[in-house]
Amino acid sequence: MTSTQHPLHLRHDGRPPFPSEEVTQWKERITTYPYRNYLYSYPHKTAYRDLEPPVPLEPLWREEPAETFFLYMHIPFCGARCGFCNLFTLPDKRAEVHTVYVDALERQARQWAAFTGGKPFARFAIGGGTPSLLEPVQLRRLFRIAEDIMGLDFSTASLSVETSPETLSEEKLDILKEHKVDRVSMGIQSFVAAESAAIFRPQNPDTVYRALELLKQYDFPILNLDLIYGLPGQTMESWLFSLQQAMQHEPEEIFIYPLYTRDHTIVKPEDMRRQTDIRLECYKAAQRVLAEYGYTQYSMRRFAKDTARSGKTILDYSCQEEGMVGLGCGARSYTRNVHYASRYGVSRKATESIIADYVAAERYDTADYGIVLSLEEQKRRYILKAVLHSEGLKLADYSGRFTSSLWSDHPELNLLLQSGLALNEEGVFRLTPEGLGYSDSIGDWFISGNIREQMERFVLP
Repeated sequence: MTSTQHPLHLRHDGRPPFPSEEVTQWKERITTYPYRNYLYSYPHKTAYRDLEPPVPLEPLWREEPAETFFLYMHIPFCGARCGFCNLFTLPDKRAEVHTVYVDALERQARQWAAFTGGKPFARFAIGGGTPSLLEPVQLRRLFRIAEDIMGLDFSTASLSVETSPETLSEEKLDILKEHKVDRVSMGIQSFVAAESAAIFRPQNPDTVYRALELLKQYDFPILNLDLIYGLPGQTMESWLFSLQQAMQHEPEEIFIYPLYTRDHTIVKPEDMRRQTDIRLECYKAAQRVLAEYGYTQYSMRRFAKDTARSGKTILDYSCQEEGMVGLGCGARSYTRNVHYASRYGVSRKATESIIADYVAAERYDTADYGIVLSLEEQKRRYILKAVLHSEGLKLADYSGRFTSSLWSDHPELNLLLQSGLALNEEGVFRLTPEGLGYSDSIGDWFISGNIREQMERFVLP
């Protein structure tokens, strides 16, 4: 038996931890239903609860061990809500609403700068929602808040901004270029008008092409494009068409997402059950196409070229994403022990109410909604945030952080090794190319205990 297959944690009798029949059955369950939950953060936001008593933020951040921070601003406004969207966002184009919101974000930043200003920011991202929906004067304010109030140094931090095709203009892109933005991400989802209409996304393909041509003129270091597979009415041919159209514009990075629907999204799960599920086929086809175009796969969703890098000397930041300072309603903040945010809603009524409370607030110096992570939850987060990316988890890093062995803490991970969905090479535990394709079902399986029970009991407004 090779060290790759069974690394240093065989049973005392020299046999693998799990019988082959059990491994076969387990793998069949993982691979038969690959799209269970989109696990992009752990603990999931649906596990958050009222914090009683509220947690004062000043001592929380004073004790945060991360050496650098990630600054995030959330702009919870869009032109329209897409049929698959369950993010914290509100369809509202009114400039006066946006202005009042940015006023509140600046008020929050002035209070938070007092206790987060002791360490530099290695990353800055503006997401949403659609940040580029803001008028130029408000978009420029966000960068001023980041620099003048939060202390961000644009020359040593990676900067990323989310956009949409219909909201781009030369004036807005001038602002991004002026502030040394490294990465512009644009959600396209599909180049086929009928597919965009099926997800209630008012998007004209001509508008998409014009936006891409405009972006090309600005030559940002990294252009990222988002596409979704498994859309209503989508075929393998139309998926490959969208993928090829994206390739023609030579993005340095591309994210491909399987369509997920929930009871609270506009497109319902029962709508999708009426058509053949081609998502796994689409994913595998995209893997082949993107490899042919010279993209390296870094996760189930992210593919990038070697040229996808900034010319700056960027400060280091932990891949486990601790030390995230989230400004704005809907933004989440992560310290090692506490994750917190504003309350979460999807319906228009709930979202409007939460934003109204945020805008009306005068103080933002306590966390009253979130989760205090137990040691077990910290370990699960550390593992998931590393293993679901191609870089994998260094066993020595895990032992150094938690003073325990990965295999003794989570012997069930041997199922990944024995099934061929993961490798353990040179002290790094990582998913195989096959395993990356099942990241969502693997992540869903790995979640267990109290967090999973909380997520299943949570009912969205």
